[in-house]
Amino acid sequence: MEGLKRDLLTLQDYSGQDVLNLVDLTLKVKNLGKKKISLLEGKTAALLFEKPSTRTRVSFEVAMKSLGGDSLYLEKKHLQLARGETISDTIKVLSRYIDVVVARVYSHEDLIEMSRNATIPVINALSDKFHPTQILADLATIKEKFGKLKGIKVAYVGDGNNVCNSLLIGCSKVGVNISVASPEKYLPAKEVIEWALKNAQKSGSQIEIVSDPFKAVKGADVVYTDTFVSIGMEKEREERLKTFLPKYQVNAKLIEATNRKSFFMHCLPAHRGEEVTDEVIDGSWSIVWDQAENKLHSAKAVLLNAFFGDEIPSLNLK
Repeated sequence: MEGLKRDLLTLQDYSGQDVLNLVDLTLKVKNLGKKKISLLEGKTAALLFEKPSTRTRVSFEVAMKSLGGDSLYLEKKHLQLARGETISDTIKVLSRYIDVVVARVYSHEDLIEMSRNATIPVINALSDKFHPTQILADLATIKEKFGKLKGIKVAYVGDGNNVCNSLLIGCSKVGVNISVASPEKYLPAKEVIEWALKNAQKSGSQIEIVSDPFKAVKGADVVYTDTFVSIGMEKEREERLKTFLPKYQVNAKLIEATNRKSFFMHCLPAHRGEEVTDEVIDGSWSIVWDQAENKLHSAKAVLLNAFFGDEIPSLNLK
């Protein structure tokens, strides 16, 4: 596999087994605790971010350091990109300086352009269409709690956004059943629904897209939501909240409608009182802090995969 450039733009580019391997690797590196792994010694990651970030930025910076490497945080406004330099020119230069690009962008097309012109791996740390590293952390959290993935039911309630798109892809790749409840105007991307249905034919997942949150959560092991107003959509805030509230808010009544012991997940940041109530996110249902922690470990897994694929050397510990 030497010489192969391993990008992660969307989990749809990965096989179900690839996704499972990354989930297992996430949990494996988590079990190592804070022991430093020297596999990326001498390597540098560029974190090229257009959007604000807490968990994704910190997780990748800490992950790179714990793997023995280094990282540079590059805000677009401080680069020549802000003055009109093309993405292709920028990424060609960065390819000569560093070893991997972790990019958080507004437009997924920009990531595709980076990938086309980079000679180093490009990792999607969030775009308007997908958030694959988040879903790897989510799947690892689910496996950690249930001991398995196949046959678990996830109910996603809310906006059919980038997280929802990637959750549909990730779940359908590995045999997790997923029911999405969204208003008609804010459904997941049609292309993604088609991908998920095709993936499900191989994995055995059950895919359901509905408008009624109570139908979606029936029998769910996990109830998942995200903000109704993503970054870049602030001008739509009033209209969106009128559409989503109160019907799509995850509250105690909705969680209890699963009719089983269920967990609550949220990729964060949470807008308390909007998509979720304090009672739920701070209650016994919530595993959002485990989920957030696992972003660090999924970042390690993604970085190791970018450099080594399935041929990761034995973990050398310092």
